Amino acid sequence: MSAAAAVTGQATHIVAVVGAGLAGLACAQVLAQAGCIVHVFDKSRGPSGRMSTRRADDAQVTWQCDHGAQYFTARDADFRAEVQRWQQAGAAALWPARLASHDGQGFAPLHTPLERFVGTPRMTAPAAHLVRTLGALPPPLVPVQVRLQTTVQALETSASGWSLTSAEHASHATRYRAVLLAVPAPQAVPLLTPVAPDGAALAASALMRGCWAVMVRCIAPVSLPCDGVFINSGPLRWLARDSNKPGRTGPETWLLHASPEWSEAHIEDDAASVTTALLRAFAALGGPDPATVHATAHRWRYADTEPPLTAGCWWNASLGLGLCGDWLHGGKVEGAWLSGRALARCVLDTLAP
Repeated sequence: MSAAAAVTGQATHIVAVVGAGLAGLACAQVLAQAGCIVHVFDKSRGPSGRMSTRRADDAQVTWQCDHGAQYFTARDADFRAEVQRWQQAGAAALWPARLASHDGQGFAPLHTPLERFVGTPRMTAPAAHLVRTLGALPPPLVPVQVRLQTTVQALETSASGWSLTSAEHASHATRYRAVLLAVPAPQAVPLLTPVAPDGAALAASALMRGCWAVMVRCIAPVSLPCDGVFINSGPLRWLARDSNKPGRTGPETWLLHASPEWSEAHIEDDAASVTTALLRAFAALGGPDPATVHATAHRWRYADTEPPLTAGCWWNASLGLGLCGDWLHGGKVEGAWLSGRALARCVLDTLAP
């Protein structure tokens, strides 16, 4: 179906997408380009989901650190083409990092032909680029509305369509032909249980794990022989010299990701004790003395899915409800983008005149 044909037949279809991570934005992009009116909701202050970057000041020194997804790969031809568009827009770049693994005894260089990309100047840039693009669609297409700091808490249906209730704005007046959830599986369950038990059951079957992240600002360069390290023992799973990524400025900054097993075992610990434990583990690998750095911890309750599902997406055409996300499409950033687009195509097949 061409975009022009879709516009004439579907301009009155209003679709809600809950979640402004990459899956939700990719879904919104396909729908809007086909002529649907799309409203995107997200509880956060900005788009991007787990493609996230923390920015702040320490003693008047500005720093930033990607503390969610660290990089992304592009194997699918369509996604590679999308990444190239991000590169052309200055929103992404290849990260030629020196990679290594550590088995508990020492570092081993890791040589792989796999290309790794990052957002520039921060990991949030691809999502921000998509939001700008979707907000400036030319007529007759309708620009996408992205409504942040809106926590959707309930879905209700009637003869006029779906309505949303949010914590910040109570019941929303707009009625939607379809509601598409692009959120972590555990957050989808309570929304779907009263209205779509089969969708809730699918979401409940996805076992998502937490991850503790610690962002470390160093007063001097760290003399490790690599920029990214996969750790195979101890509490840490990944280290990255975040300030080495393309487009970054500011002090030397490292990101520490704890292993899923350690994170789950300590998921309710306070940030201070987690920071202490992970800084000690970093120091044992050759990192700086914990007393000489500034560090900030962040807890991701739903960081990844083990194992990720392979459904691609979920769509109930009779109800007008759908699910998308990396947890439905093999995990990873690429999986999120593919899942969002797959769900959008399902919706358009249903709405086609």
